[in-house]
Amino acid sequence: MTDTFQGHPIGWIRKNGDDVRIDIGRAFQDGLLGLDGFSHIIVFYWFHGNDNPDDRATLRVHPRKNPANPLTGVFATHSPVRPNLIGISTCRLRAVTDGVIRIDKIDARDGSPVIDIKCYIPDKLKPSEITVPDWM
Repeated sequence: MTDTFQGHPIGWIRKNGDDVRIDIGRAFQDGLLGLDGFSHIIVFYWFHGNDNPDDRATLRVHPRKNPANPLTGVFATHSPVRPNLIGISTCRLRAVTDGVIRIDKIDARDGSPVIDIKCYIPDKLKPSEITVPDWM
């Protein structure tokens, strides 16, 4: 097994006011077939604005950048600073046309590279089986 690997963007987040879309690279557009049958997608993207040694070395943060929240390990948060800068958002799918995925919103910056997309399939966990910390 290798210690490193390479990933390549399949598209980019584009935001212009209420127009939020993912422009998919031509080489990956065949992978969109059937996606329009889903109401939601899961988008994996790269926190490109935090790609520096200091942010990658940060292992503890105050969740939601709120100092009133307890210092917490990044693996227990959705912090954009972490060893591997992978972001994930579940988004409502509005349309898929001509290599463009239109979504309602995403917690990513304009220009963020998209590294993968998955259709959202509801989980079988019951809400009563899920717990979260008090700061949530």
